[in-house]
Amino acid sequence: MRTVYVNGKYVPENEASVSIFDRAFLFADAVYEVTSVLEGKLIDFHGHMTRLERSIRELGINFTVDSDALLAIHRELISKNNITEGLVYLQVSRGAASDRDFMFPASDVEPGLVLFTQAKSLIKSAAADRGLKVASFPDQRWRRCDIKTVQLLYSSLVKNEAAKKGADDAWLVLDGKVTEGSSNNAYIVDENNTIITRELSNDILHGITRKAILQCAAELDLKVEERAFTIAEAQKAKEAFITSASSFVYPVVEIDDVKIGEGTPGPIAKRLREIYIEANLAAAI
Repeated sequence: MRTVYVNGKYVPENEASVSIFDRAFLFADAVYEVTSVLEGKLIDFHGHMTRLERSIRELGINFTVDSDALLAIHRELISKNNITEGLVYLQVSRGAASDRDFMFPASDVEPGLVLFTQAKSLIKSAAADRGLKVASFPDQRWRRCDIKTVQLLYSSLVKNEAAKKGADDAWLVLDGKVTEGSSNNAYIVDENNTIITRELSNDILHGITRKAILQCAAELDLKVEERAFTIAEAQKAKEAFITSASSFVYPVVEIDDVKIGEGTPGPIAKRLREIYIEANLAAAI
């Protein structure tokens, strides 16, 4: 049985509880981060903490990000749960007032802090080997996708709708252009081996893995073009792929029933995945 962390205490998962008045439960008034673990060490931990701090600041949650303290909690959970490969989920809510109210609670209400681990094979991945099939859907999320909040209902809905279509995931489309995947950043590779991905804005999450992958691309002397692209352009691309903390890099081999390239994982996505894993194994803490 897992040990989890809830508001200052390490407890067995079956004994963990939060208030029914916690605003994460009532209003999705919370933010989160997911940090990968390889060989028992954390991948890009400080990048995740920097983004967490930004999300908290954007929502005005009364929580101070103490990276050293949070690092200690992450490491303790990894140790207690014997995680060699997997994920650590962290969530900060605005807290629990005495009743349900749309207005924010008083400033003296303690924010909620929850962390738990998930054991998962990240390096060996069937999805990375075979590539993903994706289906496109309208992007009907709120328009502050740059804040990593827990309001993920629409992402969950389209993932399930994609599965009904025989696809592995969804790509979201706003005003005719791809924003991102349901829980990942989206990329295509054109005939000149240029990597194309949407520019940073409120319309997409500012991915920690995205930033690292673009650095890997620079090391390979690959040109990167940050702009929006259409589903039609993606279907004609040489390659396509996604990135996230839990997938690293997954090739995309089909979009809306149209094969990308040869319909198999492309060499650029494969190489970026290899370089990313090598670099982060060396830099993990």
